Amino acid sequence: MIPVLGYSGARVAVLGLGRSGLSAARALREGGAEPLVWDDNADARKRAEAEGFTPVDLSKNRVFDGVSALIVSPGIPHLYPAPNRTIAAAWAAGVAVDNDISLFFQSFATQDWEGFDQMPKVIAVTGSNGKSTTSALIHHILEEVNRPTQLAGNIGRGVLDLEPAIDGEVIVLELSSYQTDLARNLTPDVGVFTNLSPDHLDRHGGYGGYFAAKRRLFAEGGPDRAIIGVDEVEGQYLANQLSGGNGDDRVIRISSGTKLSGPGWHVFSKKGFLAEWRKGRQVANIDLRQVAGLPGAHNHQNACAAYAACRTLGLAPKVIEAAFHSFGGLPHRSQRIAEKDGVSFVNDSKATNVDSAAKALQAFNNIRWICGGLEKEGGLDGLLDHLSDVRKAYVIGREAGAFALQLGDLPHEICGTMEAAVAKAAEDAEPGDTVLLAPAAASFDQYDSFEKRGDDFAAQVGKVTGQVE
Repeated sequence: MIPVLGYSGARVAVLGLGRSGLSAARALREGGAEPLVWDDNADARKRAEAEGFTPVDLSKNRVFDGVSALIVSPGIPHLYPAPNRTIAAAWAAGVAVDNDISLFFQSFATQDWEGFDQMPKVIAVTGSNGKSTTSALIHHILEEVNRPTQLAGNIGRGVLDLEPAIDGEVIVLELSSYQTDLARNLTPDVGVFTNLSPDHLDRHGGYGGYFAAKRRLFAEGGPDRAIIGVDEVEGQYLANQLSGGNGDDRVIRISSGTKLSGPGWHVFSKKGFLAEWRKGRQVANIDLRQVAGLPGAHNHQNACAAYAACRTLGLAPKVIEAAFHSFGGLPHRSQRIAEKDGVSFVNDSKATNVDSAAKALQAFNNIRWICGGLEKEGGLDGLLDHLSDVRKAYVIGREAGAFALQLGDLPHEICGTMEAAVAKAAEDAEPGDTVLLAPAAASFDQYDSFEKRGDDFAAQVGKVTGQVE
């Protein structure tokens, strides 16, 4: 645990008692603060009580008298589509509203570091797609070279559940827009921006607000190094804003599919090869086509981001390349779970929006596509140019019929359930086909999470193949 600094003897309110909220309450208490905790969910309050916290209804009159700060869990809206009433009350009382990510950056560095030979560092990764794989890949590479490292944030543990840093350690954080939007302290040593595509637009008041939330990771504290995906105009803008000129190697531009040139520092993938260029010359080249854990152009972009982050730490290209080959990938992200009679079964349940589904569809050939769920704003228009390798779609979800209507002339079958979709896709599949779950929709119409949806896919694949890798 990382004890929170700066609130010893103070009363600090905590709203939301999920993973991050309870973690913040514990760390505040460890740092000498008095946490006032609340969650509208009675079961969450019971879990807090079991850890010795006394819930305090933060909606009561004058509850913020004498309170120094309100720490808010990421799932609670603070601005759009409307501010939570407790947050609005804190504003009215002049109480600072913050989150656990900010508390981490406020408290991470301690006096113990004065005896270290090598200062600990924080690499923070954000973006619409690929940030989990990029974060996990960076962490994996560091483990492979025996560099002390911990992984947290939107993946794995809450940030305040990390152990205090040791000499030379690298903390890798995956940060969502919900986490970067509110944090008052954002000071990573290395910031990574993977890409941008429409998501969570209601929460951020539109596409501009969503980008602004991501941009805060780079604008608030200013990382020493910024690794920026420039395949979208927003990334190009951000890289230009952060760069002091053509030769400024504090900014590393990355791309999947575009050769980058110029006097700066560039890492890009093209036709399955990763290239690093610096000061106008190529310094490294890696064949990504045989890296089993990173299939497809979207994963090649993740590889570029992770490679660039590790190069800022001084790791050699050959060392990073070797670690790529031992990376097994993440569950529910282009995860090959079985193969039978020449048919592969791939779980990309994390493809919850159109852009991530499009990237998954581009990574495989002869696809039997399982899709559908709780559709997000904007429909499927962004997918229609990426269906050339789809032999047939098998549509699931409560609104499967409406989803299927958007597929146009693409051969499809309305299945409704995962069980029916997997069974039918497996029955139709021929050697060389890939049965791909890439829903292009949220899971919440039928499942509690994309993980549960992916687990169901794997279970149904197990039934039809008799094997699960």
